[in-house]
Amino acid sequence: MAALSIRDLDDSVKEKLRLRAARNGRSMEAEIRLILTAAATEEDGPRTDLFGALTDRFAQLGGVDLDIPARTAPPRAADFGE
Repeated sequence: MAALSIRDLDDSVKEKLRLRAARNGRSMEAEIRLILTAAATEEDGPRTDLFGALTDRFAQLGGVDLDIPARTAPPRAADFGE
């Protein structure tokens, strides 16, 4: 088994880890081992873009039908002036 030392860990992070370990009935070392193991072994699933993530998140709410009027004038280039 390998040993690992973590330097410069913020005191507030250490305290949160201690409290989390106590809540779960484990030692702080066992809690950190569990966190690191879960993080290192989680599957790298396909990542979606922002639009895909939002679509998946709100798909259950249904869609919206928009009445988009027909364009009456041809598109034109932007005039930035000089």
